Amino acid sequence: MGYDIERFVGYVNEGLLCSICRDVLEDPLQAPCEHAFCTACIHGWLVHHSNCPEDRQMIDVSLLRPLYRYMRNDLNRLQLHCKNREYGCQMVCSLESIDRHERECEYSQIPCSNAGCTVQVERRNLDGHLAVCEYRSRECPNGCGYTILSVEDTQHNCVAELRTELELLRSEMICRVEEAKHEMESRLDSQRRHMVQKESILQNEIEELKSQMSRMMSDVRSLMAAERQHRQELEQAELEKRELMELLRGLQKDCRITTAEGSRKPTNFRPLTRLESVKRKPREVTVI
Repeated sequence: MGYDIERFVGYVNEGLLCSICRDVLEDPLQAPCEHAFCTACIHGWLVHHSNCPEDRQMIDVSLLRPLYRYMRNDLNRLQLHCKNREYGCQMVCSLESIDRHERECEYSQIPCSNAGCTVQVERRNLDGHLAVCEYRSRECPNGCGYTILSVEDTQHNCVAELRTELELLRSEMICRVEEAKHEMESRLDSQRRHMVQKESILQNEIEELKSQMSRMMSDVRSLMAAERQHRQELEQAELEKRELMELLRGLQKDCRITTAEGSRKPTNFRPLTRLESVKRKPREVTVI
């Protein structure tokens, strides 16, 4: 629906009237045939029709466009009275600023802000109404701290209200304690399961380490036995080396004596007898 033409001051061009409601255009749209309509009017018309209400040409919602700029400028310059004129407002302003004025108009009828109150008063009188409204709230004069409505003054009982609040607080506290208890138990169970799992893993690792240590000790003992055997063989080889050295020194001495005496007399001495006895001595060799 458009703006009531009776609110406007002076002449209003026919082209600025809605072709459906015949009031001054509000939030206008224009059809391809250049007829203009209020947005609400043309949308409602096209629900049941598919043509222009003026010349019956076929139109569709997708073909509607905003009003031409020069027509919108003419529309915005129109002067009209505030809708609260009947309540005493004498303001006359342009169409483009009327909405802003009416949102702040002191003569606008607004509802009381107190819950339960259905009275509507002018904005300028709201403070006075709130001061005497029977649904206004105030703090209890007895000091209990409750906010009460004037209509509940005779029914307000500080002790009963405080007892009720205490019971509510106690119930809420019990619920919170139970929730905290359940949450703590859940966390403890989760940690307990985690610790058991961790203990099992650690126990398996310990057993594996024990097995590795046992194998290592066995290897160490084998190496130590092999080392002892090798040391004994080295000592035996050293002893045989000393015996061979002594034998070689004896042979060298015998050779020098033989050279000095020449071949004056034959001898049956066999210098290699001792060496041959050493060669024939059995030896045990341990292979590692």
